[in-house]
Amino acid sequence: QVQLVESGGGLVQPGGSLTLSCAASENILTLNALAWYRQAPEKEREFVASISRSTTTSYADSVKGRFIISRDNAKNTVYLQMNSLKPEDTAVYYCNAVRRSGYDTNSYWGQGTQVTVSS
Repeated sequence: QVQLVESGGGLVQPGGSLTLSCAASENILTLNALAWYRQAPEKEREFVASISRSTTTSYADSVKGRFIISRDNAKNTVYLQMNSLKPEDTAVYYCNAVRRSGYDTNSYWGQGTQVTVSS
């Protein structure tokens, strides 16, 4: 069971920046992928960005060019740098980790961190 703990959320003005962190309880090199998702009030959880073990990244169109996902293997931590924030980025942001072993795929979630973009 992988434990994920997010931090770094808060209130920021439109156009501002914020960096989220997600610390894993074990070596993230044993995980196939790490990702960030978000869920706004009364909306479904949506994909934001992901990074593979080989550091291949993927982004939702809505954040491409503004958000950057990265990882620090030594710290077992994945980051989401968010720039040029918009009110529509307001949501609870969740960290996700995926481990594949043979035919099994396990997905782990953090508890979420609130990001509010408002003036």
